[in-house]
Amino acid sequence: MDIAGSVWSFAAVVALLTLTPGLDTALILRTSVLAGRRPAWGVTLGIQLGTLTWGVVTAAGLSALLSASRLGYEILRWAGVAYLVWMGLRMILARQPEHDEPEQAVRFMGGFTRGLVTNLLNPKVGAFYVAVLPQFIPEGAPHAVMGLLLAGVHVAEGLLWSAVLIGFASLMSGFLRTPKVRRVLDRLTGVVIVGFGIRLAVTD
Repeated sequence: MDIAGSVWSFAAVVALLTLTPGLDTALILRTSVLAGRRPAWGVTLGIQLGTLTWGVVTAAGLSALLSASRLGYEILRWAGVAYLVWMGLRMILARQPEHDEPEQAVRFMGGFTRGLVTNLLNPKVGAFYVAVLPQFIPEGAPHAVMGLLLAGVHVAEGLLWSAVLIGFASLMSGFLRTPKVRRVLDRLTGVVIVGFGIRLAVTD
């Protein structure tokens, strides 16, 4: 398989992954509805930086060490569980939605940090890259460069899908940002995120 074939094949695989509803989708939609476009793009860029980091680390061979180390994987897994459950419970128990926070810059950086940490603490992302990425690196191609290229394809698709999600939430903002709907959405997203944390805890 040549480089062009590898890129197109990998793009098809990660497109399915990107379109499948999951934690990233829930975070982006929830943030877009409750806090607006700017914080939602913060979450999006944080997630995509995490994706790019996993791709580069995998290509460099460092993720293979994590995959081979049971202790290292378990530490990362339980850190991810604790973070997801903590974040979800905050949403469920919060009295005020984040939409009421006053400063756009703080909300953007808060969203960026949340997206980045959520992605980096999810060992499933690393496991996916360790299992899949090497299959799409042609023989003789520089691993670091190909890893960066393929992760860049994943990031580009993620950005495009995130733009669709944020645009949809903006169109529906008049209805979705009513106090009652905001409370329900915040708590529903919190339950989903706690569920992801529990699933990560019980999945070996």
